[in-house]
Amino acid sequence: MSKPMNPVYAGLPTTIFETMSRLAREHQAVNLGQGFPDDPGAEDIRARAAEALVSGWNQYPPMMGIPELRQAAAAHFAHHQGLVFDPDSEIMVTSGATEALAGALFSLINPGDEVVLFQPMYDAYLPLVLRAGGIPKFVTLRPPHWRFTAEDLAAAFSPRTKLVLFNDPLNPAGTVCPLEDLSMLAHFCMANDAIAVCDEVWEHVVFDGIRHQSLIGLPGMRERVVKISSAGKIFSLTGWKVGIVMAAPPLMRVLAKAHQFLTFTTPPNLQAAVAFGLGKEDSFFDAMRADFQQARDYLAGGLEDLGFPVLNSRGTYFLNIDIAPLGETDDAAFCQRLVAEHGVAAIPVSAFYAEDPVRTVVRLCFAKRRSTLDAALERMAGVVGRA
Repeated sequence: MSKPMNPVYAGLPTTIFETMSRLAREHQAVNLGQGFPDDPGAEDIRARAAEALVSGWNQYPPMMGIPELRQAAAAHFAHHQGLVFDPDSEIMVTSGATEALAGALFSLINPGDEVVLFQPMYDAYLPLVLRAGGIPKFVTLRPPHWRFTAEDLAAAFSPRTKLVLFNDPLNPAGTVCPLEDLSMLAHFCMANDAIAVCDEVWEHVVFDGIRHQSLIGLPGMRERVVKISSAGKIFSLTGWKVGIVMAAPPLMRVLAKAHQFLTFTTPPNLQAAVAFGLGKEDSFFDAMRADFQQARDYLAGGLEDLGFPVLNSRGTYFLNIDIAPLGETDDAAFCQRLVAEHGVAAIPVSAFYAEDPVRTVVRLCFAKRRSTLDAALERMAGVVGRA
């Protein structure tokens, strides 16, 4: 075929996730690069999905999502985050958070609009922004604290800023944005009349007694924030691809049009099961966080015992090691050696940057069985000093 393909996608390289997963298979490695739990997920939620599949409605559900799920989402976020949404006009169900992100960016960005992105970032962000015609403006975060300043925001925002795409808790950094930084970001959004699309899929996967604070709850932000949640992350069922979008009616009306022409709807049995799950007692969510925190602490302690400098993780399934004190300057090369010579797959955090990357941080997933973490630690013994 002689006619060119769209350059945004045609020019994309193979993702680091595909590369590292292939190397993990080739070397029969313990894979701590892939971001999903070993656990199959809560049995009663899965059983509700199975029951709804066999006995329930399997034709097109309502485009905005089944009423049962929208009502459950409204009750859930009112209870857990103090946020009040009208289930009929302010909540929409999508086929995963990535569809929600794509729909928001495609429907809100006009070609030439400036879009503020915080890096490191989820790898889908930049291609979607570029495909929508947006002009990216980057705020670069660096370890160990991964925080931004007013000067950082002032350099990225302008009167041409249409939208800011903000991930909190932040993958891959494992950080939770402090309230003072959220307030600073809200100020810049309001001062520049910008919409904030908030990727909050990790909102329940937070540790050390932290409770998630959504940007949409800050003064002046209710009408200019799109909040995106993920049932896959809330319930550790990453294959389900059920997203929940919340926004004020003027924004939601536009978001719904994009959703209509992307996927239109989401499997109704999964929606029914997510509605059931959102209504579970607080103890369910507390136990989930406690289990992941225990796994985080176990892997972090094991890595520290082996001589790896571990960066603090306050949320997500991930923690990072800083390889600079080990004399390493190339995280990608380090990860290549780690999988080939020691049989452990990890992800170089430089892959999450579009420009001026940090090259001395490596991401590991701790949402694994204890036996998996033990196998990884055993293989990493002796890496420090001879990797």
